Amino acid sequence: MSDATPATFHLKTVEQRLLWLSHWMIHNANHLRPKADGIKVGGHQASSASMVSILTALYFSALRPQDRVAVKPHAGPVFHAMHYLMGTLPREKLENFRGYGGVQSYPSRTKDVDDVDFSTGSVGLGVAITSFASLIQDYIAAKPWAQTPGMGRMIALMGDAELDEGNIYECLQEGWKHDLRNVWWIIDYNRQSLDGIVREGLWSRIEQIFTAFGWEVVRVKYGALQRAAFAEPGGDKLRDWIDACPNETYAALTFQGGAVWRARLMEALGDQGDVTRLIEARSDPELAALMENLGGNCVDTMAQAFAAITHDRPTCFLAYTIKGWATPIAGHKDNHSGLMTKAQMASWQAHMGIAEGQEWEPMAGVADPGAFRSFLASVTFFAAGPRSHSDSRLPVPPVMITADREISTQQAFGKILDDLARGSSALADRIVTTSPDVTGTTGLGPWVNRRKLFARHARQDEFRAQNIPSTAKWDFAPEGQHIELGIAEMNLFLLLAAAGLSHALFGKRLIPVGTVYDPFICRGLDALNYACYQDARFIIVGTPSGVTLAPEGGAHQSIGTPLIGMSQDGLAAFEPAFADELAVILEWAFDYLQREGEGDPDERTWLRDETGGSVYLRLSTNPIDQPGKRQDDAFRQGAIDGAYWLRPPGPNCEVVIAYQGAVAPEAIRAAGLLAEARRDVGVLAVTSADRLNAGWTAAQRARARGNRAASSHIERLLAEIPRDAHLVTLLDGHPATLSWLGAVAGHRTIPLGVEHFGQTGTIGDLYRHFGIDARAIVDKVNGLTSGRPGWTAPQP
Repeated sequence: MSDATPATFHLKTVEQRLLWLSHWMIHNANHLRPKADGIKVGGHQASSASMVSILTALYFSALRPQDRVAVKPHAGPVFHAMHYLMGTLPREKLENFRGYGGVQSYPSRTKDVDDVDFSTGSVGLGVAITSFASLIQDYIAAKPWAQTPGMGRMIALMGDAELDEGNIYECLQEGWKHDLRNVWWIIDYNRQSLDGIVREGLWSRIEQIFTAFGWEVVRVKYGALQRAAFAEPGGDKLRDWIDACPNETYAALTFQGGAVWRARLMEALGDQGDVTRLIEARSDPELAALMENLGGNCVDTMAQAFAAITHDRPTCFLAYTIKGWATPIAGHKDNHSGLMTKAQMASWQAHMGIAEGQEWEPMAGVADPGAFRSFLASVTFFAAGPRSHSDSRLPVPPVMITADREISTQQAFGKILDDLARGSSALADRIVTTSPDVTGTTGLGPWVNRRKLFARHARQDEFRAQNIPSTAKWDFAPEGQHIELGIAEMNLFLLLAAAGLSHALFGKRLIPVGTVYDPFICRGLDALNYACYQDARFIIVGTPSGVTLAPEGGAHQSIGTPLIGMSQDGLAAFEPAFADELAVILEWAFDYLQREGEGDPDERTWLRDETGGSVYLRLSTNPIDQPGKRQDDAFRQGAIDGAYWLRPPGPNCEVVIAYQGAVAPEAIRAAGLLAEARRDVGVLAVTSADRLNAGWTAAQRARARGNRAASSHIERLLAEIPRDAHLVTLLDGHPATLSWLGAVAGHRTIPLGVEHFGQTGTIGDLYRHFGIDARAIVDKVNGLTSGRPGWTAPQP
């Protein structure tokens, strides 16, 4: 493609339009829009300028509708300007950039109205999810029910500073193991970050790392102007000087402009004949344009680089750029958060040829608007319109379990999945499981034995082939439904995020189920939050959990994860104690994952269940006695809503024990002991502190808005007990998870739980140590409340 072609001319026009509109949007938000609080709005003008040529070449030359892109967070203004230019985003959204109801600071699937494929913002995660989206694309394409259209490329636009994030390298290794393909990562190598200049020689380390994992690396260092200059006499000397110039020096010279460029170059290369003539043949503005014409800031060069890749191997483009390119703040070390002043903007506006009053005009400064509009209408990527897909809901078969006399919730989970694996339901065919190297120890083994592991190419279990006995009969095959992961929890949640968006990205719904040791949810928490923020749908099972995992010691015992479950938006958290509760919750969860309704609350619970979401199950490895067969509506609905009466309180109730999870036997025994001296003791089985709390706060908001009849599930349950009764809350987790129950109806509350790291021992040892066994419950009640005079509780 030569500079003279109409396509190149139009790409350059797009580039200039996006450069102006993105910067004006930020300038308007910071300098022209009325401020309510006087705080800087921000918007990353320099980072936007750095990537404007790359986005132009990508979206207006290289992309197809089936391709998916994670846009570098700080290039969000360019992305929004692009949709405004294409007529798919109204002006008022741009005028209210970073304001209430305007376009978001960083591209968001759920908050922005333009066509965002992946939310970005938490550095590195938007990059890594593209690899897992490609893996999910391969997974779907291998299934007989898929019939997917052509394979798309999963593309990440990233800053060089994002390479500091560890999850990038975890993802690279996982991709190598799964024969990754159809992935492009485009690195904006501007060599400037928030706090300084990138270390010299980073590019060579980048190339070595990507090459080691089987990626092709395309270094895009020189733009068309530079390549033409290098072909002139003396051009080789100029190229050598550019290659040897330190990053910090290059940035400083860029900021100072053509005259300073000339002085430095003449100092280094003057009196060398041909190269001197090369420099002197250019004016100061022309010399500055030449020196700042790096490959990533040359739309023609980037378009050529993209077009040259015709294979499906993962490819990394290392695109050299100038941070703040073509603006008055280009190259300045403070430009990451810096903004053009009003004076700088006025001068730059004149330079860009934008007439006063035409700042928001999409065609401002365009020489031939008609021809330009015709070009925009022909761009392949935008021709198909909005690219978000959907898929019909899958019917959920009955989920039942015949529990043994003693069984843990983890064992029950494994049995339920095994029963689904034996069946032939459409839902079972769409379940995809995954785990970070703990598949067998989190209950997924039976499922995997029946449904196999996924691989694009079949691979036999060598142990089975050689008749070596093993409980794990794991064959790899395209029809497999379990994706094996290494131990990195960040990868687990990014894979769940990609699989949980498959209906929107690829038009085929999956039911992703991931398992992880419960304390290590914290290791992947950023990626979990990222997945929920873009409304990915999945089930995450945290098991084993709590100090109930007694012999494993404090390093494997979780404390605060119930609070994470309560506070994480987009995630309904449950901690069932019994197998039948788990079965009811899972049957509900399989449907809940697929809902996409409006946000109107259910006035029975005041929960917004029709919107759907993801589900977190906190399970245990401790086998406990089961309560027998229960099928009544109050139990089933209560387990879903968050609580039900295991032992209803009488009219003269003095004490209620509200428990959650594996400590159920201790609560039940304690209630029996207390009943000898306390009247009408009640036992409240809490399956979800999260849903109880959410319903309660939502009902309060409704009452504050004038609906005096609004009442939540927990309010109705606790209304059955006298105000002077005491409430004991109990779980194998932080006591704050349930201690708020006392505020619902004003009951004095005794919160019991775990607040400190545990140690090894038996379950009994640790329950006694933390005061969550039956004896401790009774002693706490007797020590803090009055009972029958002279009575001492017997030993449990």
